[in-house]
Amino acid sequence: MTDRKRPGPTPIGEAIASFVAQAKLAPGMDRARALLDWDELVGPQIAAVTEPESVSPDGVLRVRVATAPWAQELGMMTPRILGRLNAGRTGRFTGIRWIVGPVRRRPGA
Repeated sequence: MTDRKRPGPTPIGEAIASFVAQAKLAPGMDRARALLDWDELVGPQIAAVTEPESVSPDGVLRVRVATAPWAQELGMMTPRILGRLNAGRTGRFTGIRWIVGPVRRRPGA
């Protein structure tokens, strides 16, 4: 009989990280995390009139905007906002689509 040691259990964090890497989910998860950080990334004034909705598979962020004038202003600010969104992320945003419509007020916005 050989006295081989069996490997111990893999820590759950390691197992999840391995799965995420193998499934190539990290970029999408990283982009989704940016939606949670939206208020901090754009600041309170923009956060008060916007609501990020979704991210397409190709990295286009859909953001609801309270008014057409704000949508126009944000359209001109898109390159700067994309820079903030993409800073330090593995999941890159390729664009932002500003959609005029009702915005839910969020705590802290």
